[in-house]
Amino acid sequence: MKREPLIIAATSDIAGKVRGKSFPASQLDKRLKSGIGWTPTNVQITCFDSIADSPYGALGDLVLIPDLTTYTELDFEDGLAVERFVLGNIYETDGSSWECCTRSILRAALERLEAVANLTLYGAFEHEFHLVAADSPQGNAYTASGFRAQREFAEILVAAIKQAGLRPDTFMKEYGINQYEVTIGPVSGLAISDHATILRELVRICAERLRLIPSFTPLRDPADVGNGVHIHMSLRDNEENAVTYDPRSRCGLSRIAGQFIAGILKYLDSIAALTAPSVISYNRLVPHRWSSAFNNLGFRDREAAIRICPVHRLSDVALRDQFNFEFRAADAAASPYLALAAIVHAGTQGIEEELDCPAVTEEDLSLLSESALRNRNIVRLPQTLEAALEIFAGNKTVTGWFPPAFADIYIKHKQGEMAYLSKMTESEIYAAYGSTY
Repeated sequence: MKREPLIIAATSDIAGKVRGKSFPASQLDKRLKSGIGWTPTNVQITCFDSIADSPYGALGDLVLIPDLTTYTELDFEDGLAVERFVLGNIYETDGSSWECCTRSILRAALERLEAVANLTLYGAFEHEFHLVAADSPQGNAYTASGFRAQREFAEILVAAIKQAGLRPDTFMKEYGINQYEVTIGPVSGLAISDHATILRELVRICAERLRLIPSFTPLRDPADVGNGVHIHMSLRDNEENAVTYDPRSRCGLSRIAGQFIAGILKYLDSIAALTAPSVISYNRLVPHRWSSAFNNLGFRDREAAIRICPVHRLSDVALRDQFNFEFRAADAAASPYLALAAIVHAGTQGIEEELDCPAVTEEDLSLLSESALRNRNIVRLPQTLEAALEIFAGNKTVTGWFPPAFADIYIKHKQGEMAYLSKMTESEIYAAYGSTY
């Protein structure tokens, strides 16, 4: 019997999961207009498949309509099924955007940036992950032998990235045991998070093809190395000119880029619940883990919340086009759309408020007293998910960036996630996140 090709229409939800329904490939043109049915309470399915308190109950209907620009088809030419999926937006049945559609939420944030400053965002997500029970023993951090242990996976993944229409950049053996990193080329606007979502699926698809199990969990074990998500960003005007770089300013930041960064840092403690949204995320956001523990700007500092990245005069790319900054207080428990939406809103708020660019930190902030930090407008990031949610809920400026019902739904979702874990031991909690992400 000949297979009937199916396409998965999918969305990246509050839990950072890619969920959807499949339909016959022959119906693609029809589904681009009519979509597929979706249920409002699906938004309260946690990463563990428990269902959090939902305001929708059993009521309501939605439509998930695919966006053809995200269509991905992978033929491994191995006799197995061709992979086909497409991302989309969730709408009310009257055609209006649904309040909890993460892709629509990001689009609104990007539209706000354009309306306020005539700017577009340019960037890419950088992902770390590990391969569960893979054969890469201790002592292989950054090594060629560590890479060779997964060369087949790496080369299949890079081929898949190219076939999907993304631009492969690097693949490397990371510091942790069985930990790897993959990067892709930057793009503009909504495609930044589209490509991040597609890339995560490509990692899973390619690993599964080789009977490997990938995990993007923020932290495998309290004593282990975490998997971060680093979001590289720069700003461009309406004519696609890079406007982040100004060689006359401190650290090369233009005035408007400094305002954008100042906004992110001012509101970082209030958006952490969206960028680092798991219980274990906060055991990674501590000093000396090469992640982020404070709302600081650093120059090539891998412990800063925002790092100004290096430029290379040997490159054939102009310095202004190379210049970018990196947001480091994020992980893959977050939907790429929600994380970036929160960052863009915060940055745009900084432009609206005409904030001054923060001074660059050049020391170990964990050694400073609370008064010294306070005098420099530096705050410690939340140390638990509960604290992060409380700060998010209490900042009406931040919750006001999102559709009216979103903040309450999001908080209830995360409370449902925490309730699922409430009777587990620490090791069981880490194992649960390790298997779900």
